[in-house]
Amino acid sequence: MKIGVLSDSHHQTILHREAIDHLVSKGAEYLLHAGDIQTLEHLELLEQSKKPYIVVFGNNDGHLAPLSTSYPIHKEPYYFRIKELTIKIMHLPYYMTPDSDIVISGHTHTFEAETINGTLFLNPGEICARDKFLSECTLITVSDGEWKVDYFFREPTTPQWERKHFQFSRKVSDSN
Repeated sequence: MKIGVLSDSHHQTILHREAIDHLVSKGAEYLLHAGDIQTLEHLELLEQSKKPYIVVFGNNDGHLAPLSTSYPIHKEPYYFRIKELTIKIMHLPYYMTPDSDIVISGHTHTFEAETINGTLFLNPGEICARDKFLSECTLITVSDGEWKVDYFFREPTTPQWERKHFQFSRKVSDSN
């Protein structure tokens, strides 16, 4: 299973679209956005991807609250399941407890990936290229006993995405 993860699009619609297209081209079956999506157009681009997706409100998304009845945009932390996985997604990294298989946050605009006792903690970085001149997104490949994380990044003026690959041990609970 492959899960594309994005965060902090802000008002960068072209970069947002390019990140979605890239993740889908790499086989993403699901798309998760960890907040500061900021525009209706960005929600519509996720919808147009034809992939199941989840978004959480970021600290700059309050004006999107009325759209939560039309789009899967939720308050943080939001817990949900994809097949056998429990995922917790948030924007602000305030709920960083290992109470899910995957814990995703945004807000800091900094890519991070680590495991603690087999739980994957992930921040995909920023799409908007605001804090550094990089647009970033992440693809998680879930397999028995491991997490494979592909961190994609590029300068906004460069069409080619670069990749760093990380591999971590995964806990597989008896209830799965």
